[in-house]
Amino acid sequence: MSPVRSTALPLTLALVAASAVAGTLFATAPTDSPPLTLTAGGNGATVPFTEYEAEAAATNGNRIGPDLTQGSLASEASGRQAITLSGQGRYVEFTLTKPANSIVVRYSVPDGSQGTVSVLVNGAKVRDLAVTSKYSYLTAPWIVGAKEHHFYDESRALLGRDVQAGDKVRVQLDAGNVGTATVDLADFEQVAAAAAQPANSLSVTGYGATPNDGGDDANAFASAVTAARSQGREVWVPPGTFEIGRGLAIDQVTIRGAGNWHSVLHSNNPFLNNGQVRGNIRLHDFAVMGEVTQRVDTSPDNAYHGPLGSGSVISGLWMQHLKCGIWTMNGTTNGAVIENNRFLDLAADGLNFNGRVTDSVARDNFLRNTGDDSLAMWSLGADVRDSFVDNTIVQPNLANGIAIYGGTDTTVRGNLIRDTNALGGGIAISNQAFVHDGSFSPLAGTTTVAQNTMVRTGAMNPNWGHPMSAIRFDAYDFPITSPVTVTDNRFVDSPYSALQFVSGGGTGKPITGVTVDGASVEGVGTVVLQVEAPGSGRFSGVVASRVGTRGFYNCVYPSSAGTFTINRGSGNTGWDSQWTDCGSWPPRNAGDTPTTPPQSGNVARGKPVTSSSQVGGYPSSNTTDGNADSYWESANNAFPQTLTVDLGAATAVKRLVLTLPPATAWGARTQTLSVSGSGDGSGFSQLVGSTGYRFDPASGNQVTVPVTANQRYLRLTFTGNTGWPAGQLSEFEAYTS
Repeated sequence: MSPVRSTALPLTLALVAASAVAGTLFATAPTDSPPLTLTAGGNGATVPFTEYEAEAAATNGNRIGPDLTQGSLASEASGRQAITLSGQGRYVEFTLTKPANSIVVRYSVPDGSQGTVSVLVNGAKVRDLAVTSKYSYLTAPWIVGAKEHHFYDESRALLGRDVQAGDKVRVQLDAGNVGTATVDLADFEQVAAAAAQPANSLSVTGYGATPNDGGDDANAFASAVTAARSQGREVWVPPGTFEIGRGLAIDQVTIRGAGNWHSVLHSNNPFLNNGQVRGNIRLHDFAVMGEVTQRVDTSPDNAYHGPLGSGSVISGLWMQHLKCGIWTMNGTTNGAVIENNRFLDLAADGLNFNGRVTDSVARDNFLRNTGDDSLAMWSLGADVRDSFVDNTIVQPNLANGIAIYGGTDTTVRGNLIRDTNALGGGIAISNQAFVHDGSFSPLAGTTTVAQNTMVRTGAMNPNWGHPMSAIRFDAYDFPITSPVTVTDNRFVDSPYSALQFVSGGGTGKPITGVTVDGASVEGVGTVVLQVEAPGSGRFSGVVASRVGTRGFYNCVYPSSAGTFTINRGSGNTGWDSQWTDCGSWPPRNAGDTPTTPPQSGNVARGKPVTSSSQVGGYPSSNTTDGNADSYWESANNAFPQTLTVDLGAATAVKRLVLTLPPATAWGARTQTLSVSGSGDGSGFSQLVGSTGYRFDPASGNQVTVPVTANQRYLRLTFTGNTGWPAGQLSEFEAYTS
């Protein structure tokens, strides 16, 4: 719900993982991406569940991704990859490493569909799990550059039994389930039994609230709140689902549930304070489940909306299917603690400290699938000494992981941010005001950005026509002149650049206050440092590896605004080279040399190759192993199927040679396929249109496909095979002559 972006400018994670079960082998990341092990700092929130990625599980479904294209299903998946199940018997099977008695599945189903998927434990069905597109496929046409987004949703359930480490939990399509579902991941948790009512508390059922009956319990809750406040007691919400049909004004009261898996408020906005409150509001251990299906910014469809006063705490809440989780406004907030909450499947922000918030902290929260900035601070009327510490953020669809818009002495420390999408990056430190009535307070004091880990963060901005970085410093409406200290942050597999200096309003306002001291850059698609604003910055201890194109880009816009001075301290390595063409953007993964040296022979030999699916003992790696007798075979009766080879760098290829095993047992067949290429592994352009190629043992079961390409990635898309209902290939060879 952070306002419109401008158009002014032209857990320990396994990044390399594979699972071989039932003859299926899927590599989940490029082979040059080493496993990611998180160390001190940047680990994010401490959570009670374990997250399992579908692409690292056993499956007979089809893997999608990786893909960075805005509006694609894979781009919104955790890790940019997921598994699509189509038809009965298709499954994803997770082998648990810890005991659990509950499941959360992040999934996508086609627009307009709803139903169930089956959940099995060690082969025995334990329940159906509801799935729906009701809360997905959002649009926000007033946000320039937005496309339809928010393709995934999450469904939770208790399993009704304890599952042990080593047990196998399968999500499967059976008769009576939906016909198609894409599974991104699953969380497994050992949920504690419902807590007992504490002493010195008043239950809402004593004031007329009845769980699970569908009747509106708002008046009963209001009566319980009034009584508890007058008697100095807490409000108790027992297990069950309670309907809250209107926003309740609350102040100086504690409301506590039996646990966020047990006590549920079914409401789009259960708590609404439109004016100043004294504070000491304490909300603990329940869920707020809404019914928000489209974002409406004029409606306060938030779990909590309004100021928090002094000394308030919101802890242990589960907030889902709302516009925002928490939005503070219309008053002052001081000393608030927002901790240990889950913000899931929201149409806009997770949390926004909006206006006159001081000495407050958001810590140890888990946020996934927000529709705007996951955590934000919008300093209208001065936000001072606020902190965002040790949070985990996954897949904000339409903005940043953490966005700091103005404010004084703000700290962003120890957060883990993964997989951001269009119109944002991992962390934004910005002087974008959005409103121009004099209420915005630009960055002041010292802004601290330290010990954060950003994994695959940054995205192409469709309005600017160029990328946004993992960390962005943006002098949008005001220069950035106060100190910004950026210390010991980690950047892993950034799709574009790691650090960006920009004046997003296109007016060339300067940035002079940033000091970068210690950064581990472990893979960038383009450059480490992307400079587009005048000013200066100091950089020490910036260590970069796997740099996609060049070390840095330094092209101020507009050019009349001046220059940017890169002051290099000690300890910098791996980013000395410069992209000097200010008339073009560095392409992704073009190689950190002016040209790629010519190669001879089969340049695909031994190179990593992936496929949309594979069966039996016939993995895609067989197609670049130099052995014509081994081969790849895709899933049967499931065209189209793809086979993609990564040449490692852009390579001028003149012809492809495609073979099947030479044995005469392989009868002649015609396979219909097309050829496409990509510089970055995401957007592919067609090189050769769909054509039928005859493979005949009498002529070596080999065909030659002329191409004209200078691409890193080459892809074959199979749409037919007269000899077998699948894509088949023994060798995928590429030649430069």
